[in-house]
Amino acid sequence: MSKTLFFDFDGTIADSEAGIVNGIKYMIDQMHLAPLAASEYRDWIGPSLTFSMQKYYPGMDYQRGIDVYREYYLSKGMYEMQVYAGVPEMLKQLKADGFDLALASAKPESQLLRIVDKQQLRSLFNGAYGASNDEKTRISKTDILAYAIASQHAHEDSSVMIGDRFTDMEGGRNNQVHTLGVTYGFGDAAELQKAGADMIVDTPAAIVTASKQLL
Repeated sequence: MSKTLFFDFDGTIADSEAGIVNGIKYMIDQMHLAPLAASEYRDWIGPSLTFSMQKYYPGMDYQRGIDVYREYYLSKGMYEMQVYAGVPEMLKQLKADGFDLALASAKPESQLLRIVDKQQLRSLFNGAYGASNDEKTRISKTDILAYAIASQHAHEDSSVMIGDRFTDMEGGRNNQVHTLGVTYGFGDAAELQKAGADMIVDTPAAIVTASKQLL
């Protein structure tokens, strides 16, 4: 039976804070919304845009917000990121150790594929799965991971969801897979523990040992 590791992207594979935050600020400015505190912008990284808009701006025109955010993100923001040091080496080691690797991200799938190609990561993953491109269906990490598991023909008891936010842990738990939280991204240990992470690590390199322990 194959062993499959599903990775979140933002905050797990790459530091994408600049592009996402700049896109959010652009949306807020264009829609004349009240600015947020610095820590609140970071809170948007990981969950879907709709989730965060409902949390911080209940009642706003969510589809208009998505469209305005995309104006910036698709032209500039999606390239304002850097793969974390040690991540390519970690992924190569896991592949050498016989794991199947896939991405399960809240980004729209078409954006995710463009970014993976731009960062020259496509060869390291068996598949890259994201939200539906209209961001109206398949937007929660639970639904995205279920779609990824089915697409990869993976088995729940031999799979791990790896990510930095509570949504990743909840998505893994709701799909009955093991969960591995990472603290070098945008969430912290307290958030990950509260969300039910089976294990938590602090560096990309530690993912290798933890994955073997979980499976």
